[in-house]
Amino acid sequence: MMQQYLALKAEVPSALLLFRMGDFYELFLEDAGIAAGALDIALTHRGEHLGKPLPMCGVPIHAHEAYVARLVKAGHAVAIAEQTEDPAEAKKRGSKSIVNRAIVRVITPGTLTEERLLDGRRANWLLSLFPGPAEVGLAWADISTGDLWLGAVLPSALADEIARIGPAEVLAPEGAGHAELPRAAFDSVAAEKRLAARLGVSTLDGFGQFPRAALAAAGGLLSHIEMTARGAAVLLKPPRLHLPGAAMAIDGATRRSLELTDGPTSLLAAIDLTVTAGGGRLLAGELAAPLANLRAIEDRLDLVQWFAADADLRDEARRILKAAPDLARALGRIAAGRGSPRDLAALRDGLRAARGLGGLLDSASAGGAPPALDPLRMGLEPPSALLALLEAALVESPPLQPNDGGVILPGYDAALDELRLLAADSRAAIAALEGDLRARTGVQTLRVKHNNVIGYHVEVAPKAADPLMADPGFFHRQTLGNAMRFDTEALRGLASRIAQAQAHALAAEAAHLETMRADVLATAAVIGRVADALAALDRASALGELAVREGLVRPRLTQGMEFRIVAGRHPVVEAALRRKGEAFVPNDCALEGEARVWLVTGPNMGGKSTFLRQNALIAVLAQAGSFVPAAEATIGLVDRLYSRVGASDSLAEGRSTFMVEMVETAAILNGATGRSLLLLDEVGRGTATWDGLALAWAILESIHDRIGARALFASHYHELAALKARLDGLSLRTMKARQWQGDLVFLHEVGEGAAPGSFGLDVARLAGVPADVLARAGEILGKLEKGEAGRGAKEALSDLPLFAAAPVAPPPADGLRARLADIQPDSLTPRAALDLLYELKSLADD
Repeated sequence: MMQQYLALKAEVPSALLLFRMGDFYELFLEDAGIAAGALDIALTHRGEHLGKPLPMCGVPIHAHEAYVARLVKAGHAVAIAEQTEDPAEAKKRGSKSIVNRAIVRVITPGTLTEERLLDGRRANWLLSLFPGPAEVGLAWADISTGDLWLGAVLPSALADEIARIGPAEVLAPEGAGHAELPRAAFDSVAAEKRLAARLGVSTLDGFGQFPRAALAAAGGLLSHIEMTARGAAVLLKPPRLHLPGAAMAIDGATRRSLELTDGPTSLLAAIDLTVTAGGGRLLAGELAAPLANLRAIEDRLDLVQWFAADADLRDEARRILKAAPDLARALGRIAAGRGSPRDLAALRDGLRAARGLGGLLDSASAGGAPPALDPLRMGLEPPSALLALLEAALVESPPLQPNDGGVILPGYDAALDELRLLAADSRAAIAALEGDLRARTGVQTLRVKHNNVIGYHVEVAPKAADPLMADPGFFHRQTLGNAMRFDTEALRGLASRIAQAQAHALAAEAAHLETMRADVLATAAVIGRVADALAALDRASALGELAVREGLVRPRLTQGMEFRIVAGRHPVVEAALRRKGEAFVPNDCALEGEARVWLVTGPNMGGKSTFLRQNALIAVLAQAGSFVPAAEATIGLVDRLYSRVGASDSLAEGRSTFMVEMVETAAILNGATGRSLLLLDEVGRGTATWDGLALAWAILESIHDRIGARALFASHYHELAALKARLDGLSLRTMKARQWQGDLVFLHEVGEGAAPGSFGLDVARLAGVPADVLARAGEILGKLEKGEAGRGAKEALSDLPLFAAAPVAPPPADGLRARLADIQPDSLTPRAALDLLYELKSLADD
């Protein structure tokens, strides 16, 4: 057996091999140690291998998917070795023959198809890279849905493209890093022929002019898919060409800064009202890659507006869509041979939903539907013959496993109905036989039972077995601690008839299921179009619902350079405040002409970062084809979006906060164009004051003079306001705050001009910093400010006992302030008020 195991292991040396043994998958040797640690299960030993105890562990077959999911999530590839024959068949070759086994599948993070192993609302991309002479070829596929994209980018744009795709697994040729494949797999000519053969065409020209580097990457992708599928079919749709510049460029740092799609506080989490898994995946993908094509954006906005304008249509469409299962992934599992009867039922229910939604749109479109609806309406047309077959043959809620039976509707197949009736009658005969045997033996506790090991049998308690042992018509089968088991000729005959009827019934159902699977594969392209149309209509109706619920407006997109937002709001922060019963303060933003760059100053906690982010999110939503949180929005198309708002240490990479800040800022300065939108918050704060000010000054000048981009530049360096005199496109803005009864009140409003200070001590007071520390900080601040204005900061610092050993004395009591706080003005007589005035004057003189 170990020879067989080692031979199979040699086929997949980099994967953990799950070796089928009866009702368990076993792992041995190093694999056992790795799996036991990752799964927190017992590591045991069985016999010896090469003179040493053989490590092993195992997982039960009925629960193996959960364990496989944990192993894959931990970064391991998992190979499944199944028994390819029954033990009885193996014994025919000899009593010591080993059951034949073969690896039927290799599971990696990018090749998952099982519903329980995937996030239904996120695509699961497998990405292949091929570094060409001038460009890097990319091919990425979600094999659970069949979506396939090809493209090529410059090496400098590769990191941004990977961040946009968000792959679960990355492949590359040997020597290029990632999961390495032989370089021979990346043959562009062979890949082109393989793709064409898959699609049943002689050339790929009808699908686009694909770069050679992209085709080479596709070769690696196909090789990995075929290696992991081990002969199983994998559905892939015709490849689509991804063109550079087709989407707004957003680098990884900006995606993290803006929290576009990941996590419970992301933009996606705040706006996702889709009711289907496909619609959720589509919306996530569109937020990750906002369009840069004006016509395509307007088509999306037209659909959103159409649904937003008609509440009855929108509600009914969403009701129908809510009943649609995940068509695309059910189709993928059926194509791969891993589909269940429930996947066929999902196709039936999804095609039903498409038929119902098509009828609804036909009746509604008479009122002037947008042209963008036409291809989606055509895509909803289901394969009528397949739908009729599924509706006629399948029970409404079939079992998960076909061997459980009961998949085909009664009345669909008369012969199958007869077999089922025979099995049912046989069960009644079993009950009658049980009664006869009780009467014959006088043992009223006698039972006729069944299990998968010995089949049907008679069972009694040991103390009641004497009448059966004495009866020659009973044959002893098994003795257990609490039961004795017997057989009879009548029971054997009846069990045989039942088994035959059940086997024939299951075989008949299996034949029907195979017919349905063949019909599904024959119409896979049509089903794929239906799935795409359902997802697009779900996304459009969900964004229409969002627009109505949240008071969003349709943005006006142009080819110009303006960025005008009236009463803009941050969609995530607004939702969070609403849950607490608080209102969001909207703000305007107008970046164009003589005010294309805003220098935003103001106190910490005043709302600068929120203001910066909300305008970026409005741009993303607009170009993704959504209405936006504002009273009005006019946006000249943004080609690249950069956000350097907030930073954290990257200690694992040896980078400090300031290093991370400078790397991100360098990416902005090197990559931005005049059509970009830039958001920079507190550039230079991670180093010495004068270094930071100098960098912020030079960066702001570069954005204004050299790049010419629209930008929001938030800073505590109020000295930067002096640049207004020289930079004609710079406008000064501040986050308003007000002193009220000794406290600082944040108004969260953007006003014109520069802030008089950062109000750092006021924020510290709000945070609960002790009064003596605040008083001392105020003293130091005053001397520093005087030093900067006069003798210089170093001389001012020399007057401060910052390094003295003696403790700082607590601030003296402020008698004047205390006396003022005690006054009750309404209770003072004129005479008392005059006396009080002299008293206060005396306190002030002291």
